[in-house]
Amino acid sequence: MSSPPHNPTIPVETIKELTPARRQKILARSAVAFHAAQAETRLILDRLRAEPLAELAREYGPLKPDLTPEDLLVGPEELERALNEVSPELVQALQTALNNIKKFHAAQLERAMWLTEVQPGLLAGRVTRPLARVGVYIPGGRAAYPSSALMNIAPAQVAGVQEIVAVTPPGPGFLARPTIVAAAHLAGATRIYKLGGAWAIGSLAYGLLGLPKVDKIVGPGSSWVTAAKLAVYGEVDIDLPAGPSEGFIIADQSADPTILAWDFLAQLEHDPEAAAVLVTTTRELAQRVATIAQEKLADLDRAPIIQESLKNAAILVAADLGEALALANEYAPEHLQLYIADPLSHLGQVQNAGSVFLGPHSPIPGGDYATGPNHVLPTGGAARSFSGLSTDAFLRKMTFQQLSQKALAGLTPTISALARAEGLTAHALTVEARAQLAAGPANNPKV
Repeated sequence: MSSPPHNPTIPVETIKELTPARRQKILARSAVAFHAAQAETRLILDRLRAEPLAELAREYGPLKPDLTPEDLLVGPEELERALNEVSPELVQALQTALNNIKKFHAAQLERAMWLTEVQPGLLAGRVTRPLARVGVYIPGGRAAYPSSALMNIAPAQVAGVQEIVAVTPPGPGFLARPTIVAAAHLAGATRIYKLGGAWAIGSLAYGLLGLPKVDKIVGPGSSWVTAAKLAVYGEVDIDLPAGPSEGFIIADQSADPTILAWDFLAQLEHDPEAAAVLVTTTRELAQRVATIAQEKLADLDRAPIIQESLKNAAILVAADLGEALALANEYAPEHLQLYIADPLSHLGQVQNAGSVFLGPHSPIPGGDYATGPNHVLPTGGAARSFSGLSTDAFLRKMTFQQLSQKALAGLTPTISALARAEGLTAHALTVEARAQLAAGPANNPKV
């Protein structure tokens, strides 16, 4: 078989030859779309707080006239209908993935309480408690994502959260997508509501439209969902900036170009704002991947989405793996795939990534669905400072301390000096008063 011609319409670029503007565009990916959504999202949230029913009618009136808050809840009949529509094969797949997700996240649980003696007579420790009620956003606009239901609900259940409220955009007939309902129910959602976008985030944060006010909102979504989550942060806690999906793939000469083309396209089919960067160490491999990807693209169901998301994509040639890994750390991708020889030996060079996929048999979609680690990961460069969703996201960790009389007496000079240096005299006096009481009546005439 002859090799495909090296004349791709997806351009191949060299890292060293990127202009500053082009490099910045690659690094920025969906940030422009996110910032554009912020202003309008805040307007929606403001209107929702002022007139929730009017805002509900404005958004969903065309889909279902005379809509009431009661219509938002997935009731027993709709739940039963959804469960009956999902094939046994899909239910089995969901259960297999759920088992792996739960096992991985259960391994993250720490001791419910630990204690240490900081110094003689001074005991301090930490106790862990689950959040009482969380909201889970499950995308369902352009496509159904039952995997997101599993990834967000399972760790909350493992952590011990008692009330898990799921929200997802309604579909035709004002019904939730059956696969999402089935996955959310299987994973342990206590309630499911048909509400999407900023309207869902605001209702969970403020307790509107019949939805309960939650302590934390988790789950990925569009730029609009991410903007809404950041806007309500402080009113409630959120997980992390998880916007449009993105993947960064590093490949050396050992990689198969057809597999790489599929890996590249897979990252772009999520959403028009999705992003993908492929970096290879040889121009020939890069050009072959670009050609194959262009040929495969035409036959894909979501080709129009990929064509649009290509604005956030790049196929690049690096001088060596060091240059490729340096760009990956600067990019700080949601997903980093190392399709290279001996990938584990290079893991130490990875500083910024949401999740790393090592070797030819570890494609990113494996982590999207069934390997166990969470697929809710920081995007847009947020992997420099955020971690992916984990059991920890659903736990509160309270510290405690207990001092003996002797331990407090020994610390009194330190505490008093620091308190007086900060001008907090009563802080010093309450500690000093205990020392005086401990010394006895002879040294404390007022006792």
